[in-house]
Amino acid sequence: MTSWLHEERLAAAQAVVVGSGASSVLDLGCGDGDLFIRLAREPQITRLVGIDLSPEALARLRERLKSEAPTACSIELHLASMTRYERRFGGFDCAVLIETIEHLEPESLSMLERAVFGGMRPRLVVVTTPNAEFNPLLGVPAHRFRRPDHRFEWSRERFGRWAQGVAERSGYSVSRRDLGGGHPELGGASQMAVFRAL
Repeated sequence: MTSWLHEERLAAAQAVVVGSGASSVLDLGCGDGDLFIRLAREPQITRLVGIDLSPEALARLRERLKSEAPTACSIELHLASMTRYERRFGGFDCAVLIETIEHLEPESLSMLERAVFGGMRPRLVVVTTPNAEFNPLLGVPAHRFRRPDHRFEWSRERFGRWAQGVAERSGYSVSRRDLGGGHPELGGASQMAVFRAL
């Protein structure tokens, strides 16, 4: 994915987290830590926990943290799944899922919903995912996804239905916005949903 979109997505997620006043953040699917590093530098964040299924990604993030994120906040990294609730991942102010849900099989989304919105139950959840409608402008053929490891890519309407359903079933409100451009018909390259516990 192009670096301008990645940068805009990270900045948007960071702004929502910081603007919420969150001091404890759970990064679900933290990967190499592009957002994690940014959050580790935020003075208001006192606890930051990242989970991922890739030992290699977590190892790279550990190395990055040594030089890129001098911080006084408590940091933990765990090899774990975002679709399985564990008590240690409960009680956070905020959880972020940045370009992660599309890597799950669609039938696993109900497990993710139960784990995050039912078990972990942070007061704020930030989710971003590609906007399939924008793919032609990125040169992505109609029969392909942006990345080979994506299991689905949703239109804004489809993402909206999923987000609204999760919110209604779980006791959250939700708002959505486009990220990475504002085409009058196709929206942005990515899309974000912000869930707030009621």
